[in-house]
Amino acid sequence: MKTLYDVQQLLKRFGTFIYVGSRLRDIALMKIELKALYTEGLIQKEEYVSAVRVLTKEYELEQSREGFKVEQEVDRN
Repeated sequence: MKTLYDVQQLLKRFGTFIYVGSRLRDIALMKIELKALYTEGLIQKEEYVSAVRVLTKEYELEQSREGFKVEQEVDRN
């Protein structure tokens, strides 16, 4: 598993579609759903760890983007 899209496809296999409108919140909700799938024994540990790794990376990237946007807004004012 390498991309956020891959994680979305994994969740889709179980009928889970996540779109809140905020990418950070979407990622956080995906982590919760993955943990539930793993806890229930529906996905293997390797698949869970790989997906969480992707989501953590994406979350950090999005946070840095959001921070950059905030800095740009502050600079404009």
